[in-house]
Amino acid sequence: MSLLWLKGLLTRRAGRLLAASAGIALAVALLASLGSFLAASKATMTQRAAAGVAVDWQVQVQPGTEPATILKAAAGQASTVLALPVGFADTTGLQATVGGTTQTTGPGKVLGLPPGYLAGFPRSVRLLAGSLHGVLVAQQTAANLHVQPGDRVRLGRTGMHPFVVTVAGVVELPQADSLFQRVGQPTQSQPQAPPDNVVLLPQAIFTRAFSELAKTRPDLVSTQIHVRRDRQLPSDPSAAYTTVTQAANNLEVSVAGAALVGDNLGTALGAAREDALYAQVLFLFLGVPGAVLSATLTWAVAGAGADRRRQEQSLLRSRGCSGRRLLLLAALEATTVGVLGGVIGLAGAALIGRSAFGSAGFGTTATGAVISAGLAFLVGLGIAAATVVLPARHELAVATTYQGRSIVRRPQRPSWMRFGLDGLLLVGSLAIFWATSRSKYTLVLAPEGVPTISVSYWAFLGPALLWAGCAMLAWRIADLVLDRGKLLVAWVLRRFVGSVSTTVALSMFRQRRVIIRATVLVTLAISFAVSTATFNATYRHQAEVDAQLTNGADVTVTESPGAHVLPGAAAALAQTPGVRAVQPLQHRYAYVGADLQDLYGIDTSAITSATSLQDAYFQGGSADQLLSRLAHRPDGILVSAETVSDFQLTLGDQLKLRVLSGTSQQYVTVVFHYVGIVNEFPTAPKDSFLVANASYIAARTGDPSVGAFLVDTGGTHVGRVAAEIRSQVGTTAKVTDVNSARGLVGSSLTSVDLSGLTTIELGFAIVLAAAAGGLVAALGLTERRRSLAVAAALGASRQQLRGFTLGESGFVALAGLVCGALAGWGLSSMLVKVLTGVFDPPPAHLAVPWGYLLVVAASSAAAIFVASGLAIHRLRGHLQEDLREL
Repeated sequence: MSLLWLKGLLTRRAGRLLAASAGIALAVALLASLGSFLAASKATMTQRAAAGVAVDWQVQVQPGTEPATILKAAAGQASTVLALPVGFADTTGLQATVGGTTQTTGPGKVLGLPPGYLAGFPRSVRLLAGSLHGVLVAQQTAANLHVQPGDRVRLGRTGMHPFVVTVAGVVELPQADSLFQRVGQPTQSQPQAPPDNVVLLPQAIFTRAFSELAKTRPDLVSTQIHVRRDRQLPSDPSAAYTTVTQAANNLEVSVAGAALVGDNLGTALGAAREDALYAQVLFLFLGVPGAVLSATLTWAVAGAGADRRRQEQSLLRSRGCSGRRLLLLAALEATTVGVLGGVIGLAGAALIGRSAFGSAGFGTTATGAVISAGLAFLVGLGIAAATVVLPARHELAVATTYQGRSIVRRPQRPSWMRFGLDGLLLVGSLAIFWATSRSKYTLVLAPEGVPTISVSYWAFLGPALLWAGCAMLAWRIADLVLDRGKLLVAWVLRRFVGSVSTTVALSMFRQRRVIIRATVLVTLAISFAVSTATFNATYRHQAEVDAQLTNGADVTVTESPGAHVLPGAAAALAQTPGVRAVQPLQHRYAYVGADLQDLYGIDTSAITSATSLQDAYFQGGSADQLLSRLAHRPDGILVSAETVSDFQLTLGDQLKLRVLSGTSQQYVTVVFHYVGIVNEFPTAPKDSFLVANASYIAARTGDPSVGAFLVDTGGTHVGRVAAEIRSQVGTTAKVTDVNSARGLVGSSLTSVDLSGLTTIELGFAIVLAAAAGGLVAALGLTERRRSLAVAAALGASRQQLRGFTLGESGFVALAGLVCGALAGWGLSSMLVKVLTGVFDPPPAHLAVPWGYLLVVAASSAAAIFVASGLAIHRLRGHLQEDLREL
C-alpha cells in the first residue's frame, strides 16, 4: 500500500510535491551556503590576523640570563621556524651635520639585527631610500636629522663618547608599536607612541657600539629573541588563539621565568576571535530568519492542499485504514519531500559556495563539511516532518470521518487573536530592544587576556519577537479588512472588476484564510528582504565612513613630528592631477591636567572640503552645529565625553591647557572655552582628544606648522594620486590612502568579506519574496479551481473570472508589500542598533538600497499576478476535468 500511495503522489500530486520540496531546498541551500560563509570567513580571519604580524613572538631575556639559553629554548619549541637574537639599547640622543647645519634629537632606541633578520622577518622593515645592507634609520629620525643615505650620524651613549655610523638606508617600521612594546606589562601601561628616534644596526656594529655599555649599565642594553612560527593554525580564530597562547605559556614555564613572551601572534588572533563571533552572529541573523521563512513557505504549500489531503485521509479511514497506517503514509510523503528538497538544496549550496567563496565545500575541513551539510539536511527533514506529519496527526486527533469529507468548512480565527498575542510580542520586543540598546550594553564580550568570549544571543530575541509580532499583526489587519471591511474592498475593486466587485469581495471573505496566509508570507518575505538589504547597505556605507575616518581623507600626508611644514605647502599638493581639495590639519599634544591628549587644529570653514564629518562624530548637535559653535568662538574647543566627565565640565567653562610653544620649546598655558563634545575625528585616536581652531592655536603658540594634509580626490584614482604625492614628498612625510585603510579599520567585521554573503542573502530574499507570493497564490487558486469551474459553467465570462483572481492577487500584493515594508523598516532600525558593535562609528541614519528593494517588490508582485493569470489560463483548458472531480 505504501508503494502504491507513493506512486499516486508522484503521478497525481507531483506539482505539489515539487513545490513543497522547493521550499525545503531553499531552507537547506540557505543554511548550507551561510555555513560555507561562516567557515570561509573564520578561516580568512585567522589567515589575515596571522599575515598581519611581522614578529610572532618577542621573547624578552631577563637580566642575568644568558641569551643563548633562551635562544636554544625558543628554537626548540614545536612549530618554531626561526629564532634570532635582537639587541636593544638606549641612546641619549642622535646628532648629524648636513649642509653646514647640525641637528640634534632627544633620546631614542638602537637595535642590533643579526644576519638574516630582514629576510626572516620581511614585514618588520620597509625600505624607503638607499639599501637594506648596513645602518638603517627610521623615516621620522631621518626627517628630524635631515639625513639621507651616505650621511653620518653620531649615537649618544651614556657615560661614553658618541659612536659614529654611516647611513645606508631610510626605512619605515610598519609595526613599531609592537616592536617597542614593554614585554610582560599590560596593554594600558604601554607607552602612547613608539620612540621618535630609531637606528637599526647590523649585529656586529651593535656589539662594537654597546658591548661595553652593557657591562657598566645593563639596564640600558637588553636582548630579545624574535620568533617566527609555523602558520599552520586551526581555521577557527579562537582555536588558533588557544594553540598559540598555550605554546607561549609553555615556553615561559620551560625557562622558569628567565624570559617573558610578547605574544604578538596571540594578540592578533585574540582580536580576530571577536570578529569570528560577529560572523557567527551574522549567520544567526541571516540564516535563521531565512530558514524560518522557507519552513513557513513549505507549511503554506502543504496547507494549500489541506482540504484535499483531509478528504483523502477520511476516504481511507472509511475504507478501514488505521490511524497508524495513515501516519506512516504521511511520514512517507514527508520523507520524499524532505530528501528531494535536501538533495536539491545541498547541490544548490555547492554551486553557490563555488561561485561566491571559491569552494563547493561547506566547511574548511572534510569533517566540517560533512557536519555542516548533514545539519542542513536534517533541518530540511525536520521542516518536512513538521509541515506534513504534524498536520496529519492533528487531523486524526480532532476530525471525524464525516468532518474530514466536508468541502466547505467555516474558517475559525486563530486562538492567539483572542488573547492579543501579537500585541504582547511587539511590547516584549520593544522592552528587550530598550534593554539591549543602552549605552553600555555589549553584544560580544571579549575581555582582554581572557581565553573565552561570549555573545549575548538574547539580544536577538527583540528582532525575532518583532518579526513574529509583525506577521501576526499583518494577519489581524488582513482578517479585519476582509471581514469588517467587505464593503470597502468591494468599493475599491469596482473600478477594476466592475459589477462583480461585491461577489468578489464576498468570495474573498469566505476564502480569507488562504488569502491571509499568502499575505502574511509576503509580509515576512518582504520584511526579510528589506531588513537584510538595508543592513548590508548600511554596513557598506559605514565601512567606507570608517576607512575615511581612520585615514582622514582619500589621501593623507602625515608630516614627521618636529618637522615645521607651513600651511602654504598645501598649494603644491593641490597641483597634483586628480586632487580636488587639500586642507592642512594641525596636530599637537596638550596636557589636560596631568593627562596628555592629542590636540587638532582645523579651519572650520574649509575642513569639510577635504573630508567628511558625520553627525555621529559629535554629541549635543549635528556636525554643522558643532563646527558653527567652534567658528563663532575663536578660543572654543571640542573635547571628548570622557574628559567632560572626568573634569566635570559644562558648556562655556574655561579650560586651561599646557601646549608646547613653537618659540621657547616649553609648555605654556593656553586658555580655551569648552563648546561641545567630539566622539570621533579624522586621523584622531579612539580615546580622548581635543579639536580647536587652528588660527587660535598658531597665535598662542607662535607655531603655525601643520601635522598632516587631508587630500580629497573625489573617491577616484586614489592609488594613482597617492603614488604621485609619495614621489613628491619622498621620505620627508608618510602618505597613506583610503584603499589601504579599508583593511586596517577597527570595525568588528572588517575581516569578513560581505560581498559574497550579500549576493547570497539578497538573491535568496528575492527568490523567497517571489515564491511566497506567486507559489502560494498559485496553489491557493488551484485548490479553488472547482469553485471557479462551477462559476464558468454557470456562465461567468473570462473577464469576470479574472476579476476573482485579480481581486485576491491585488489584495495579497498590496497588503503584503505595505506590511512587509513597515515591518522591514522596524527590523532594520532595531538590528542596526543591536549590532552597534559592527559599526564604528555608529551610522547617523540607515542606508536604503532603493533600487534593490524596488526589484524585490516588483518581482513579488509580478509573481503573484503571473500565478493568477496562469490559474485562469489552466481553467479554460481543464474545465471539464475539474467539473468531473466535484
